[in-house]
Amino acid sequence: MVAVEFEDARKAGRLLAAEDGTVVGSIGYFVLAEAPHALVAVHTVVEPGHEGRGIAGGLVKTFYGIAAAEGVPVVPLCPYAAAWAAKHPDQAPEAPAGVVAAAKAQLDGDSSLW
Repeated sequence: MVAVEFEDARKAGRLLAAEDGTVVGSIGYFVLAEAPHALVAVHTVVEPGHEGRGIAGGLVKTFYGIAAAEGVPVVPLCPYAAAWAAKHPDQAPEAPAGVVAAAKAQLDGDSSLW
């Protein structure tokens, strides 16, 4: 079985999951414009035929790991990412309410983010 590799395509607003060079899933996200510049997960997708293999969970776990390495919180506005975070509170610290509100306001104000 080919290992899934993750790539942060920040300029494109995507965290990609690839298998043998083929994208099999992604998280669409943006960086909060104001400090603390949280990473905001908007949508998680696993391509047809690749579901049920833990790819989405791997994406979200990797996303939280990137944020931790950068010292910024994650705002999981994506329902899948929010559900994963609720199941893994040890790996997914909750973002402060003010950061969540700022992320929602930025998303509401810029339709290109979703």
